[in-house]
Amino acid sequence: MSTRLPPTPGQTVGPFFHYALPYPGDSELAPARDPRAVRFHGRVIDGAGAPVPDALVEIWQADESGAVVQEPGSLRRDGWTFTGFGRAATDDSGRFSFSTVRPGAVDGGAPFFAVTVFARGLLDRLFTRAYLPDDQQAIAADPLLASLDPDRRATLMAAADAQGYAFDILLQGDGETLFLTFPGHGPAH
Repeated sequence: MSTRLPPTPGQTVGPFFHYALPYPGDSELAPARDPRAVRFHGRVIDGAGAPVPDALVEIWQADESGAVVQEPGSLRRDGWTFTGFGRAATDDSGRFSFSTVRPGAVDGGAPFFAVTVFARGLLDRLFTRAYLPDDQQAIAADPLLASLDPDRRATLMAAADAQGYAFDILLQGDGETLFLTFPGHGPAH
């Protein structure tokens, strides 16, 4: 927690993600006490290499079997229903964290988290993916990854760690995360 006072609407320009969009349990897709739970975490970093303390990261994911979940309840978690959606605000160091399950492969592709970033200075949200590094054969066969230059492909790879998976999101500059364009959602960054 920062010791500085937060800016007020009169001191900065919105949007104000931290005030309007977080909700209880937003980043807990699976309870941390669940033996299947993994941590998906990282940082959001701007083009100057500084942390983005006021970003909002959302993830969508398949369940462990690769099924795309269509259960209601993401905004009012009941403690056991896996909905496949979560939201986490970044802290003063630009860090975000989710408690979730390892996603399974969808349609034979490599397992991934679908990631959306909202942040200051962005007129549209950014879309990307964080692929899991566990199955090199699936990664080599994934259609999206196979279509990319190896340097750009590397920006979509999460790193395994003792708690789960780490994935930093670089908004601009050297090593910038590859962002995706979807019809009806504006241009890619």
